[in-house]
Amino acid sequence: MSPVPEKKKKDTKEQFRNVAPLLWELVRPRRALLLVGLVLIVINRVAGLVLPYSSRFVIDQVVHQHHLALLRTIVLAVLCATAIQAGTSYALTQLLSKAAQRLISEMRMRVQSHIGRLSVQFHDANKTGALVSRIMSDVEGVRNLLGTGLVEFFGGVLTAIIALVVLLKTSAVMTSIAFGFLVVFGFVLSRAFRTIRPIMRERGKINAEVTGRLAESLGGVRVVKGYHAEAREESVFSKGVKRLLDNVISTLTATSVMSFSAAVLLGVVGSIVLYFGTREMIAGTMTEGDFVRYILFLGFLVAPVIQVVAIGTQLTEAIAGLDRTMEILRERPEDEDPRRTATLGEIKGTVEFEGVHFSYDGKTEVLHDVSFRSERGMVTALVGSSGSGKSTTIGLISAFYVPTSGRVLVDGIDLSTVRLDSYRIKLGVVLQESFLFDGTIRENVSFSRPQATEEEIMSACHIARVDEFAEKFEEKYDTIVGERGVKLSGGQRQRISIARAILAQPSILILDEATSSLDSESEALIQHGLSYLMQGRTTFVIAHRLSTIRRADQILVMEHGEIVERGTHEQLYALRGRYYELYTKQHGLESNLFLAPGEGDTIPDPIDAGPAVSSRNN
Repeated sequence: MSPVPEKKKKDTKEQFRNVAPLLWELVRPRRALLLVGLVLIVINRVAGLVLPYSSRFVIDQVVHQHHLALLRTIVLAVLCATAIQAGTSYALTQLLSKAAQRLISEMRMRVQSHIGRLSVQFHDANKTGALVSRIMSDVEGVRNLLGTGLVEFFGGVLTAIIALVVLLKTSAVMTSIAFGFLVVFGFVLSRAFRTIRPIMRERGKINAEVTGRLAESLGGVRVVKGYHAEAREESVFSKGVKRLLDNVISTLTATSVMSFSAAVLLGVVGSIVLYFGTREMIAGTMTEGDFVRYILFLGFLVAPVIQVVAIGTQLTEAIAGLDRTMEILRERPEDEDPRRTATLGEIKGTVEFEGVHFSYDGKTEVLHDVSFRSERGMVTALVGSSGSGKSTTIGLISAFYVPTSGRVLVDGIDLSTVRLDSYRIKLGVVLQESFLFDGTIRENVSFSRPQATEEEIMSACHIARVDEFAEKFEEKYDTIVGERGVKLSGGQRQRISIARAILAQPSILILDEATSSLDSESEALIQHGLSYLMQGRTTFVIAHRLSTIRRADQILVMEHGEIVERGTHEQLYALRGRYYELYTKQHGLESNLFLAPGEGDTIPDPIDAGPAVSSRNN
């Protein structure tokens, strides 16, 4: 699964073709709203031209010819036009701006929902911070497409056309010369924006990378501080910010060129109008009122052209953002795999691997011809050194991955053909790293089954010994655990994870180092809860402490992605092979008189039965 960031730069036309279906999908239900917006912008812009257009009558007829009665009519007309302009501006904001914000919210929810349904492989290949940026930032440009941006673009074009007609009617010579300079200015602007657009597209990518790294750094603050790596993280973040700064400075350079060109344009056009206008007034071919109106309408020609180009850039960036969003939406959710058509009913719990091979990258295999069978009520333990393939095997049972070849069967049905919503609802998982949400103890326990009753939640908490510490808190089960459960100890977090699995009432149970964060006393207490949880269920266990799996129905010893030994504890111990080596080595540590009870269980060993932190290939 490849990462979602762009692999190559795309031109605006290609991006527009990519997002055209999405644009139509967004526009179609809002066509009436956009039509109303277009009508309002036409009324708004026409009303805005009443004041400059009336200047000629004020100067030529009211001032010079003393038609004071006309002044009242002009003033009333201007006031009415101003009221209409203000009212339509307010209506545009209420209709389009609010609609655009609602659409942004809908798009964020849609993208988040889609990402949440993508495979674990997709999430492995993409940084969390980058995905957050895609959800929160890339959809912002929608406001320029379906908000006031698109309507303002149309309004700017309309105003420029009306102004050009009035100017040509007043003085074709001056307008032709001024328009010629305006065309040159437009060419300069187009070149400048051609330079800016790819830079601004790159800015979104850089911002996502910097945000992603920052999220990682803040999330791993204990590791950073534990290794006194604050300075290194500052350096990494500073380099990212410097890249972002360089990108912004590049756009500012192009922007300054546009500002310089605009200043030169206004100066040159202003001088031309002043020269020719004065000559025409002296010659009597233009009145003072015509000259003043001409200058005002010239501003209405130049300003909308600049505005149109600026809004055009915003629309281009909106399309670029939507193109990045489409890259996400084009990723196929797990359940939309055309092979997944089977629906599981009541799961009996027979899990079977048939000649399973697996590779994460399509090149290096991490599992080689793995075959085994586990029946309902059986406990299957996976042991082996780091990188032997235990966690990968668990990942396949959890349907996080699909075998490269071979089959994983559940009740005789190929798991790669099963709809995941009908399977994972019957799956209970307790991982080595207990993940908790920033909520209450009760909310984290009930996460597996939100509809559970209070009695069921309390029962699960009692079995997992959560009540032993929760009852001591002032807020009891309403105690906030903090982000990732930072306010609790590792053992407390793991007890909550076990209670969550007990509440789920799964048919298939996976315990991946489920008691690794517990001391020996706590583990002994919780073993009772785990024994209760395992009853009548197909259970798979990865355990660091080999003493915890002695009663497993079958033990699979894995090395280098293969099952090298299998059997019960007594059978494997008597075999005096790899399992015997692992067990006796660990038992020797536990018997060391210089170690406190339980301390030897956590000493790292290059050939231990499962490291405290599992790698992806573990």
